Amino acid sequence: MDGADNKDPNGNITVRWDIMQWQGDGYIATVSINNYQLYRHIENPPGWRLSWRWPADEVIWSINGAEATEQGNCSRFKGAVPPHSCVKNPVVVDLLPGAPYNRQSANCCRGGVLSSLSQDPVRSIASFQISVGSTRFKGANVVMPRAYSVGLPGYSCGSAFNVTPTRFPEDGGRRWTQSLHEVLIVADVLRLPLRLLRQ
Repeated sequence: MDGADNKDPNGNITVRWDIMQWQGDGYIATVSINNYQLYRHIENPPGWRLSWRWPADEVIWSINGAEATEQGNCSRFKGAVPPHSCVKNPVVVDLLPGAPYNRQSANCCRGGVLSSLSQDPVRSIASFQISVGSTRFKGANVVMPRAYSVGLPGYSCGSAFNVTPTRFPEDGGRRWTQSLHEVLIVADVLRLPLRLLRQ
């Protein structure tokens, strides 16, 4: 028996990175984590732990709905408020239930728990908003992060690829907006023996 679910061979965890606004030397993005597995949910511990590697010297200025586990060395920034994280390979985790309201965002604050798609579609999604700075390029030339991981044993993320920007309803569906740029990252279940996944 292997780690994949034969009843749900196409199940995966998909990370969607939507750039919503360009600003200064960076952008604001909404990052969504979708559990598209019909029967397998993500528990806490460990909960999802999304990580990536920046292509250049990017930093996280601020984040709502999650937090980076390390701030790192931000001494090159001389302003009154340093960035949230200056780590080259940040690890971002969900906030815990009861987090302060001004730190929350939609679909956050469950401690990294994701329900299975069949059990509770609404709670199978997590998301957070992130303000990124010190990027080298913008617009069509933006270079997105790479080397993603969802921080869960038995899952492997592929490379990010561009997709059609997501559309978002406003005013009860009377108006639609869309992201400026979007990439998708798919974390598939590894087909390894369960005894190896549990080590």
